Amino acid sequence: MFRVSLCFVLLTSVVFADEAARRWERQIAQFEESDAKSAPPENGILFVGSSSIRGWKLDQYFPGLQTINRGFGGSQMSDSLHFADRIVMPYRPKVVVVYAGDNDIAAGESPEQVRDDYVAFVKKVHAALPKTRILFVAIKPSLKRWNLVSEMRKANKMISDIASKDPLQDFVDIDAPMIGEDGKPRKELFADDGLHLNHEGYVLWSKVTLAVINKKPITANGNEQ
Repeated sequence: MFRVSLCFVLLTSVVFADEAARRWERQIAQFEESDAKSAPPENGILFVGSSSIRGWKLDQYFPGLQTINRGFGGSQMSDSLHFADRIVMPYRPKVVVVYAGDNDIAAGESPEQVRDDYVAFVKKVHAALPKTRILFVAIKPSLKRWNLVSEMRKANKMISDIASKDPLQDFVDIDAPMIGEDGKPRKELFADDGLHLNHEGYVLWSKVTLAVINKKPITANGNEQ
């Protein structure tokens, strides 16, 4: 019985990997084509993950820093894990900023699965790049997916606990500063769809993330202490 169950798990993993490869191959290939024309510098700050990463205009929000954006909208943590050899390792970044888990929970995955995919991602990256820092940006509380916030916060808590035990990992808490006095997500931070960030949202994320990159304490409203 155990062998049958194990075979099923392995087969399922292969199927999911194949689906990821088919779904995102064109986007990943475009990254590689761009790199072939103009290779990004090594030892930069690499941003990977879903549409919140893809929409982050890094040159605008992190002026003066060597940043690389390899976000692909709609992706999940398992997708960044699957393609890490192609969207992380080639750049040999000093810091990886990852945002994922939002689409995962929305698709019905458990907080535990998000955590496990993140742990596997860290293990895979550190096997090749043992000195690279990895920052996990908390799964955001949004207007559109507010009904899922408890599951998202479970994933955040588990990943935060893991990161706190490793000097090469950091948890970027953007949850608290995105919540208003009414206990709900601040509307002024979102685009019209209530899910993606607008300029004000990215200003906040950038401030909090840069503080973590620089190891500066931050307050609940996202300002440095």
